[in-house]
Amino acid sequence: MNYKINRRRSFKEWIVEEYEATKLLFRSIPAGLLTLFVVAVVTMNILANKTIVQTTYLALDGGFLISWLSFLAMDMVVKHFGPKAANKMTVFALLVNLLVCFIFYIVSIIPTPYEDYTVFNQIIGGTWFILLSSAIAFISSGFINNFLNYGIGTMFRKNPNGKTAFFTRSYISTFVGQFCDNLIFSTLTFMFFAPIFWNGFSWTFIQCLTCSLLGALVELVMEVLFSPLGFMVTKKWHKTGVGEQYLAYINRKI
Repeated sequence: MNYKINRRRSFKEWIVEEYEATKLLFRSIPAGLLTLFVVAVVTMNILANKTIVQTTYLALDGGFLISWLSFLAMDMVVKHFGPKAANKMTVFALLVNLLVCFIFYIVSIIPTPYEDYTVFNQIIGGTWFILLSSAIAFISSGFINNFLNYGIGTMFRKNPNGKTAFFTRSYISTFVGQFCDNLIFSTLTFMFFAPIFWNGFSWTFIQCLTCSLLGALVELVMEVLFSPLGFMVTKKWHKTGVGEQYLAYINRKI
């Protein structure tokens, strides 16, 4: 009986600690980065509705144009706050995206006698299976990216805060994470759901695979271009003591 009481109390304490840590985290992550991250997640979900390139061996949707930004933001948070913090930020962005999609859907079904908003309603109303595929792909690839980034970072013992460490962990985790994101999304959307709900429209597995590889390479190029900025920003965070209260709380619990 006492054992059950102790377990219940321990679980309650864990909940309280996680709640306090999460509050500190979202007060610590710079608002500008968090805003860009959430906007990127919401935007790429909308852009993914459009296929912009489709050949026998290649297919791309519009989401790849901005998805690199979300991965760069996660890499920066992993570097400074740790993978658990990046995972919480990922879940937060996903919840915001679902809320935005719900609001869009409500607006799309509100009738109006003034103009024909059919096309507008179709765009903002979205497609439920694209949202589902995007959510599964994003949360899976986000966790993969965050833990892989952190794991690679632990291998740099001599200079873990140097440029080589930051770029290496960012490039590898971004490529792998983006590939997983693209492959999961394209396979679910264009091979499983689309043939059923889009009158037979579909991608082949080769198209999904090449889309995933090309998308990951393109997003890796964007990461290479902008990661120096990410490195400078995280270095400034370290110098100016960004998130000191959160980091002190986490280190105390460890």
